[in-house]
Amino acid sequence: MEFDTVILGAGAAGLMCAAHAGGRVLLLDHARNPGEKIRISGGGRCNFTNLHTEPGNFLSANPHFAKSALARYTQWDFIALVERHGIAWHEKTLGQLFCDGKSTQIVAMLVVETARAGADLWLQTVLRDVSHDGHGFALSVEREGAAHQIKARNLVLATGGKSIPKMGATGLAYDLAQRFGLALTETRPALVPFTFTDGRFAPLSGVSLPVCAFNKRAGFDEAMLFTHRGLSGPAMLQISSYWREGEAISVDLAPGLDLFARLRAQRQSAGRRTLKTELAQVLPARLVDHLSGELGLDARLADQSDKALQAICAALTDWHLTPSGTEGYRTAEVTLGGIDTGGLSSSSMEAKAVPGLFAVGEAVDVTGWLGGYNFQWAWASGFAAGQAIAARKA
Repeated sequence: MEFDTVILGAGAAGLMCAAHAGGRVLLLDHARNPGEKIRISGGGRCNFTNLHTEPGNFLSANPHFAKSALARYTQWDFIALVERHGIAWHEKTLGQLFCDGKSTQIVAMLVVETARAGADLWLQTVLRDVSHDGHGFALSVEREGAAHQIKARNLVLATGGKSIPKMGATGLAYDLAQRFGLALTETRPALVPFTFTDGRFAPLSGVSLPVCAFNKRAGFDEAMLFTHRGLSGPAMLQISSYWREGEAISVDLAPGLDLFARLRAQRQSAGRRTLKTELAQVLPARLVDHLSGELGLDARLADQSDKALQAICAALTDWHLTPSGTEGYRTAEVTLGGIDTGGLSSSSMEAKAVPGLFAVGEAVDVTGWLGGYNFQWAWASGFAAGQAIAARKA
């Protein structure tokens, strides 16, 4: 069987590429259904893009690599596609866009687009082998118990990263990239909760509050959630992408609030109150109780000097924590790192040393922030590869 293009992976980037590549396209996936990560995203409503998408929202060994694709297929382009399909959407916080209905609407939209483009979709298909003879690619696959030999001029690696292995994620794209001589950067779980092996936060499980989580590389003003195993919530997921084992993170528990000025004023007007009572007005009471012994919060406000109040405020606004680790790929939303962008064209996503080989989406060393950015990279990189393939055929 001969095709112009074979795309490995019917996820966000693969589906987008198939919709634009033109010619005879075969889209392969081992899963039962296409777009499984799309389906589960955003609590089942799919945070499909972000209004504020720009290159600065992405991590990569080459921070300039994503600029070309993101500029050529923007968030506005995807929003226009969503609206053409009559899918209602709404904005949540920080520019995050979600479906009013279910995320399966986005999957259905992309499947329709690939069908309109004439692409064939093979699900529950296992890749047995793939090779390149200098002119094209030869693939051996198994589908419905039958073996198939396939030839194609172009091969697109769109199988994603290692995150959420229970959904079938593997390192296939990395293995194939290396087989064809492409380098990899270090890969690690990203957008992932932190763990603390001492169980210190188990009593606070379920408590959440707005914080600023930061380190020397980045900072994020979002919510933090205490869990039985550690810390989660958007702020923690975001800073996890900028964290390395053994490092501390800092947390401002009262962002935007002049805590010292507040405590000083209350010392004048309500000096008999304890620090615990006062702080419980602005922080969750369970958290204040948890910190009480460590910071001496049972003391009265009237008994605190300015220096003592400043020390307490510093402890609360620059709370140093050293996680034991993270929850790993099991719950990580994305994989940080991947196929080294140095071996790829930023305009077409094609491998410089292997004509006809493309890599898109999460498989590439481009990782977005939480909030729809990784989907926008999938749309943009898939579009870039698809357009490049279509232009070559024309």
